[in-house]
Amino acid sequence: MLQEKLKDHHIILASGSPRRQQFFKELEIDFEIRLKPVKEEYPSELKDVEITNYLAELKAAAFDGELSTRDILITSDTIVWHEGKALEKPTDPAQALEMIKALSGKSHEVITSVCFKTIEKLRTVHAITRVTFSSLEEDEIKYYIDKYRPFDKAGAYGIQEWIGLIGVEHLEGSYFNVVGLPTHLVHQTLREIAE
Repeated sequence: MLQEKLKDHHIILASGSPRRQQFFKELEIDFEIRLKPVKEEYPSELKDVEITNYLAELKAAAFDGELSTRDILITSDTIVWHEGKALEKPTDPAQALEMIKALSGKSHEVITSVCFKTIEKLRTVHAITRVTFSSLEEDEIKYYIDKYRPFDKAGAYGIQEWIGLIGVEHLEGSYFNVVGLPTHLVHQTLREIAE
């Protein structure tokens, strides 16, 4: 069992996301939350998974020189990749509306990279899930934005919320990745690091 393997390690989750924190609780992994402000900017030439890998590793770099021998630091980043462009978190209702309208009736990819940092090494893994939305009415999108305020979510939607229930037609890959963390990869990578 993973819990047994991790008994000599100290897991630090550097994420303020309530969804990611909940996943760690559900995985039954003991962890500490440690947050650092990081300016999430990346070189413009980066594409899809290069962006999330870069940002997850950038968040880990903020802890350079602070880890002890037992620590495993975990950072992550998620984007929605649509028609050659990264959709990050919307800043206001108008931008959220624009994003969801762009996703309506089409497929996009949700990409999450997770970085594991110890004193000795850095390892980054990623998951890509393809999500297809049915065509959404503008009043449905506006209702969702007004009620759920999805301004903390890449691509302006949470698949686990009302919009996902009515709009997601098809999914290829990990559902949990779209919620915010590829839990199977986190479990598998921690098992490998702890061995």
